Amino acid sequence: MNRLVAGALCVSLLMGASTMARADQPSPDWMPAEQVKVKVLQTGYSQVTKLEADDGRWEGEGIKNGQKMEFHADPKTGVIISEKLDD
Repeated sequence: MNRLVAGALCVSLLMGASTMARADQPSPDWMPAEQVKVKVLQTGYSQVTKLEADDGRWEGEGIKNGQKMEFHADPKTGVIISEKLDD
């Protein structure tokens, strides 16, 4: 019985991990990352150092006004929806 429970637990964990991996992939209707970078640079960033899909939006890091910033951008328009100093 313990092997059955352990096996079910392993399958459950593997399915969860694959779902999480898929959740962080841009959808086909998202603006491409390169276009998002261009949009971000147009808002005063001098550099974009990181950009990835996360939690249904683009998440990135860059330099704005000489300071390292974190930002979130709308996945379809590339518009920055939040930003803060990077700790």
